[in-house]
Amino acid sequence: MPLNEILAILMLVSFFVLLMAGIPVALTLATAGFVFGYLGFGPLLFNLLPNRIFGVVTNYTLIAMPLFVFMGVMLEKSRLAEDLMEVIGHAAGSLRGGLGIGIIVVGVLMGATTGIVGATVVTLGLLTLPTLLRRKYDKGLACGIICASGTLGQIIPPSLILILLADIMNESVGTLFAAAMIPGLMLAGIYVLYLLGLGFVRPDMVPAVPQEERDQLSKSELAGKMLQVVLPPIALVGAVLGSIIAGVAAPTEAASMGALGAIVVTAIGGRLSWAVLRDTTYTTTRITAMMMFILMCAQVFSLAFRGLQGERLVQDFFAFLPGGTSGAIWFLMFIIFILGFFIEWIEISYIAVPLFLPIFIAANVDMVWLATLICVNLQTSFLTPPFGWALFFLRGVAPPEVTTGDIYRGIVPFVAMQLIALVLCFFFPGIALWLPKTIGW
Repeated sequence: MPLNEILAILMLVSFFVLLMAGIPVALTLATAGFVFGYLGFGPLLFNLLPNRIFGVVTNYTLIAMPLFVFMGVMLEKSRLAEDLMEVIGHAAGSLRGGLGIGIIVVGVLMGATTGIVGATVVTLGLLTLPTLLRRKYDKGLACGIICASGTLGQIIPPSLILILLADIMNESVGTLFAAAMIPGLMLAGIYVLYLLGLGFVRPDMVPAVPQEERDQLSKSELAGKMLQVVLPPIALVGAVLGSIIAGVAAPTEAASMGALGAIVVTAIGGRLSWAVLRDTTYTTTRITAMMMFILMCAQVFSLAFRGLQGERLVQDFFAFLPGGTSGAIWFLMFIIFILGFFIEWIEISYIAVPLFLPIFIAANVDMVWLATLICVNLQTSFLTPPFGWALFFLRGVAPPEVTTGDIYRGIVPFVAMQLIALVLCFFFPGIALWLPKTIGW
């Protein structure tokens, strides 16, 4: 085996060793890239690095990222989820499992507006977990509902994962948004069907809200609150995504309107203040800086790996896999699923996906379909222990009677449902491709 290929393998191994040792991912990427790139080529290879980093920081598509983050953080600071949960919980309460279904609906709406997993899981955990436990919901199931609903924002547009995948795979952000819409709603629908089925099979796990509690709001009051609370976020999502999908605005332009719309919605709710605006700006800057630093450090890693002929090594390995292109896709899905137990979606997106991408480009695989499969698969990384972030967020706000074992037990069926959605998207590509093709993309 040539020396460069040996260095490429050692580079991958060192990356995972440093990551498991607790070194921040950005520094891990840069360190592995610089060390092994220098061993292979000396300083010559990195003459290209300034241009690569300049290309990242001036990428027009990535400007949408801080704008969507601002939109999400502003709506989270406006306590939109609290109002949504109160209204939708009352509306769905008469049904067995209705409160759980209400949480999933709120998860869809929050996902389409905020898209921030931590904020959504923490908010839903604080607002709904004590209520679910008081209503005699199974503890594990209650935790699973909250964690799974909180992560829907990573597939339902506008999603940061989709923006990054669009950059990695050289696809239109709007096309990926359109492709992920139906799979995201399908996944939420699978969750709802599961809760409805439990309502028939195990009604003790998902009891209905008592009648006297539902009677606290009359039907007219409930209808008025539905219009007041549910309509603004739906209108905001419709304006942002509708303008992208209809081709009226580019994703970056629509993101700027979404950020402005989030300020308007917060002001209408009477919660806009200088403190809220300052905190939102600070949080947006911190999240964006972290993500951009990871992207820039990833350029060092990818440049060194490509220079060491790592891509050819991966291609040679794929030649031994059975099943042709389908086998290669499932191998990638397996790798992403396993990596999701240990590292975050950003690292997976910028390490695993670029390694395998040339294989699928050569095989003429539809990149939009493949990006959707990756996005559905990445949902599991938020729920799988030991490093599922949704589990950590919920553990931080859960009451003392909820154990870590309850949380781990509760997410198992929802991870299984996410894998079912992945299988459906693989065998029925139209789930992802129908909307983009209908629009004409």
